[in-house]
Amino acid sequence: MSTAPQPSFRLPGDADSPVLLHVPHGSRTIPEEVRGRILLDDSALERELDHITDSHTAELAARAAAASPVRPWSYVNALSRLVVDPERFPDDREEMRAVGMGAVYTHTTHRERLRGPDVDQHPLLERYFHPYARAMTEAVDARIAATGRAVIVDVHSYPSAPLPYELHGTGPRPPVCLGTDPFHTPPELRALAEAAFAGFGGTGIDSPFAGTYVPLKHYGTDRRVTALMIEIRRDTYMSEPGGPAGAGLDALAGALAELVGSL
Repeated sequence: MSTAPQPSFRLPGDADSPVLLHVPHGSRTIPEEVRGRILLDDSALERELDHITDSHTAELAARAAAASPVRPWSYVNALSRLVVDPERFPDDREEMRAVGMGAVYTHTTHRERLRGPDVDQHPLLERYFHPYARAMTEAVDARIAATGRAVIVDVHSYPSAPLPYELHGTGPRPPVCLGTDPFHTPPELRALAEAAFAGFGGTGIDSPFAGTYVPLKHYGTDRRVTALMIEIRRDTYMSEPGGPAGAGLDALAGALAELVGSL
């Protein structure tokens, strides 16, 4: 079995920045040993990656970090979410398990089989999910130790038309959706994001995707950790489903840099 690639990488920011840009779904990389247990042929897998990957979000975050007056820290998933999805609960708390898309996906965006019904999820969780969660927790702890707080800005994208896997796909699909948490997203953080992204045709709250990522160590207990998910509709900056980025990427990076600078 080949050695697995690093599941994530941390990009340093300024010592006094509390901000952590989190990019969990931007990679298409699947280790060979994981690929061997995926049922799709190569062409079908490429199509699935087109739909499921938040394309160009790592580049978006990198441009925003470089443009921010106080450079944020960044934590980027180097592997596809088809390996494991680090933002899912790894147990029955995860509602996406209903469509086969918990921490380890068994089904695709079109509700077709991705892995066999006898797949053992435990090795994937042990090798990829739990180390990622520990490293992200350490990154948040480091910001708290350095600045007294941590602000997680979760960078995502979503398709302009709903896909069959979506549990809440019938609601509004604004150019920018802000995912919030009642404990970790204070009104002032939401207001700053609404102002920063006001120029893209409108922002919405928690539709079609809700919530934001906070490590379980801090979730629901530590108010020093605030968080917001930025979900950008893909037709604002790229050719769907998995094509090249367009001119909108620069403008969105500028808006994200403005948000980061205000934090």
